[in-house]
Amino acid sequence: MELAVYNIKGEDTGRKVTLNDKVFGIDVNEHAVWLDVKQFLANQRQGTHKSKERSEVSGSTRKLHKQKGGGGSRIGDINSPVLVGGGRVFGPRPRNYSFKLNKKVKQLARKSALTSKLADQQIMVVEDFSFEAPKTKAFTSVLSALKVNGKKVLLVMPGMDKNINLSLRNVPNVRMMAAADLNTYAILNNNILLLSEKSVDVVNNI
Repeated sequence: MELAVYNIKGEDTGRKVTLNDKVFGIDVNEHAVWLDVKQFLANQRQGTHKSKERSEVSGSTRKLHKQKGGGGSRIGDINSPVLVGGGRVFGPRPRNYSFKLNKKVKQLARKSALTSKLADQQIMVVEDFSFEAPKTKAFTSVLSALKVNGKKVLLVMPGMDKNINLSLRNVPNVRMMAAADLNTYAILNNNILLLSEKSVDVVNNI
């Protein structure tokens, strides 16, 4: 599969890049994609949630009234979960939500996500560019020229470029990522995957 290479003015340069069919042309495995996205989101969770249980609530441990003979229900101390202000039964405790996923499954998920993006015509290739100084206006003009302004865009570069990164950080719904760090969630969580020409070589061997 070949894609045309555009310059930052939105013009076709006449060059084409070849996309690896083993990455961009496989049978999509939706279950692998689901597992990889699930793991990514699980790893983002801090797991620091906590509520106070019966033994942790501040209050006297005195038995409120005797067990029998009062004509009422049996009751213990004021920290009982059935009373207002008492502890919570089986409340959330700090825990780690991360789980293991095989490397080959994650690799299959990334390839499936890239294949899906290509099939939906949501991948563009732009020639390598840089800015002499950070300039948000210059980057927004690039987005306008490529007709992706207003869309959720992921710019994939061979490495992190400081001036480009500073230029796009104030643009809504646009982020930059090194090709080697590309993951399934980042691929699927954007409308347009904007690949720089040199980053294609890295993604082809992902």
